[in-house]
Amino acid sequence: MASPRKTALERLHEKLATGDRGWFFAGIADQVAERRIAQGLSQRELAELVGTTQSAIARLERGGRPPRIDTLLNIADALDCDLAVELVPRSSS
Repeated sequence: MASPRKTALERLHEKLATGDRGWFFAGIADQVAERRIAQGLSQRELAELVGTTQSAIARLERGGRPPRIDTLLNIADALDCDLAVELVPRSSS
């Protein structure tokens, strides 16, 4: 019998458990770009709303360097989103 499909959250937990944090930050970068584009904003326009530069938004969307939490909060506000952070206990296996 085929195993049930894993949820996105389950896949995220597995990636983080292996120490693959780059994947996690790339996921955030993708979400920022997707929401920005869906709202019809350029990188420059989002940067103005956030109070940063267009190049900082471009770096974040490329997944270059992990963004600071306060930067993510400002971006979430500008994109009319909530930022959710979850601490999940590691499995003992």
